[in-house]
Amino acid sequence: MNSEILQSEIILENEKVLLIPFENERNIELKEIIFDDEIWKYMGMYVRNDQDFENYIKSTLKQKADGICYPFLIIDKATNKVAGSTRYGYLNHASQKCEIGWTWYGKAFQGTGLNQACKFELLNFGFEQIQFRRIQFSADLENIRSQKAIEKLGAVKEGIFRNNYVDSEGKSKDDVYFSIISEEWENTKQDYFREYSKNIF
Repeated sequence: MNSEILQSEIILENEKVLLIPFENERNIELKEIIFDDEIWKYMGMYVRNDQDFENYIKSTLKQKADGICYPFLIIDKATNKVAGSTRYGYLNHASQKCEIGWTWYGKAFQGTGLNQACKFELLNFGFEQIQFRRIQFSADLENIRSQKAIEKLGAVKEGIFRNNYVDSEGKSKDDVYFSIISEEWENTKQDYFREYSKNIF
């Protein structure tokens, strides 16, 4: 695994999407789309006011500084607007794996194909440059929409982690876990991401 890359400025893009490091000054633009309870329903927290927003920015940047994650801003190329955020999280250098998640989009950018474009860049860079051996995804058991989005990436459903996190109301929630492993990536890329990978075959 090429861990040094995670200390550098990573910029990823294709014709639909641009991913830039979260600390970019454009992160203030998240304010235009972030105050929506539907986005945060399964995140274990809510962002409802300026203080919540500031805490979200600070905590994300602290987790990056601590080496726990590498977060991105998602820019929609069609409009040049900040569409949301995503990250490589749970970075595990010893086991050479991570989780792609903590992903959210403003309402106007949901269901536009942006997620598939974004996840292709993260997966492709993750397997081919950082050289992760495993990339996992998780979704709340009740979040069917998110599970379907993960299945569209060609990830294999592995099972349910019971009482895996506590939500903002103190309730224990179950998560469904999925993964793609490095040995599968070439086939997954061709089967699920032909639109984005045609330029690199």
